[in-house]
Amino acid sequence: MIAVPVGVRVLVATKPVDFRRGAESLAALVREQLRHDPFSGTIFIFRSKRADRLKLLAWDGSGLVRLEQGAFRWPPISDGVMRLSASQLAALVDGLDWSRLHARDVAAPIATS
Repeated sequence: MIAVPVGVRVLVATKPVDFRRGAESLAALVREQLRHDPFSGTIFIFRSKRADRLKLLAWDGSGLVRLEQGAFRWPPISDGVMRLSASQLAALVDGLDWSRLHARDVAAPIATS
């Protein structure tokens, strides 16, 4: 299981990448094409052409995570950007349909005296 800290930025590359690329090549892609710092703590997600595999690039000292299997339901692309929250990323990585996940309404506690 991949734990994603609350508040971390997650950016998804909207165009598929060649999965023969290594961590250094993906970091260069982040720098040159996405115009972001690959060492900023942001999680960058890349998908394969068939959208059945993904690679995550995150700088925490451990580098690249690669997932080989699964069926991933991708969020829509709007204005050339795909946005994910940390919980949506966790669902995506677990192979869940993130669009079906909804936060529960929790009633505020009533104070008793």
